[in-house]
Amino acid sequence: MSQRQKFLKEFNTLDYILQSANNIFVIGHSNPDADAIGSIVALMHFIQKHYKANVTIGCYDPFLESLASIMPGIIFENPEDLDLTNFDVVIGCDSVDRGFNRVIECVSEDCVTIIIDHHHDTVTRSDLYMNDDTYSSTCEILYNFFTFTQKKIDKKIATALLAGIIFDTGAFQHANTSAETLAVAADLIKHGASITKINTALFSDRNIETLNLWGRALERVHFYKESGLAVVAIANEDKDGYLINSGEMSNIASMLTTVPNVRAAIVVYQFDENTIKGSLRAEKHGNIDVSAIAHTLGGGGHKLASGFTIPGQIITTKEGKWQIL
Repeated sequence: MSQRQKFLKEFNTLDYILQSANNIFVIGHSNPDADAIGSIVALMHFIQKHYKANVTIGCYDPFLESLASIMPGIIFENPEDLDLTNFDVVIGCDSVDRGFNRVIECVSEDCVTIIIDHHHDTVTRSDLYMNDDTYSSTCEILYNFFTFTQKKIDKKIATALLAGIIFDTGAFQHANTSAETLAVAADLIKHGASITKINTALFSDRNIETLNLWGRALERVHFYKESGLAVVAIANEDKDGYLINSGEMSNIASMLTTVPNVRAAIVVYQFDENTIKGSLRAEKHGNIDVSAIAHTLGGGGHKLASGFTIPGQIITTKEGKWQIL
């Protein structure tokens, strides 16, 4: 079945809900990436343009400053600062087990809950549920909804959608890039999205601190020939006070999978004083499901891209090795 034929019943229901809603809250997952951000920003602009409802967007973590050049003026509301019972519709976009699952526990009984996602391991459920991991991104699902309604996609909407698609496909290099994905991207460019500006914001606009951190990380990669696994750990002392964001670490993992004989890469890093995060990426022909690895540590994601968060500290030993306490 073509992706454009999926969710037709759900799309019709979603359009009706948006037409009837008064106050809508749209939330992305914690530590949001460009797909989560692009999803909720595009949906916000689309609702504001075509429906009468008030719409609020939020996340348990701030908007990424690196995306401000292509999505200016965006500010996320923290759900903890909102009275969630005021909303008659709440929508979770992308990896909904990391944030939206907390929100739906706090809404009123008559609130309509909606999930739009493309992660195969999602366990959170809602009144209206749209999840299919054959899509490249949540932004691609939203594009299909927008075109289903036959309502106009403007430049702001197109830019937010294309940013999410480009990020989740690794600039169309990952195995989740389909012919339909490329057709969607082409149409979004026709609607005003600049692929050059988006690529610059996502991949090229790096500061010296980021490049120095990358250099230290790449110096310490350990490659296991038997498994084809490349592993690197970044401890607190490696950061020199620099605040790491998850996107930078996933880029290192993605970079490592382009090295010959590397089937998968794991980047483990000290996120804050007592929190460790991991970013996992697999080479598309490597036959490794990194989501299975992430699941053992309480995380999740896709077969080719996953992550996890655990409590602890990364300690560098006198021998130059590392361990987790």
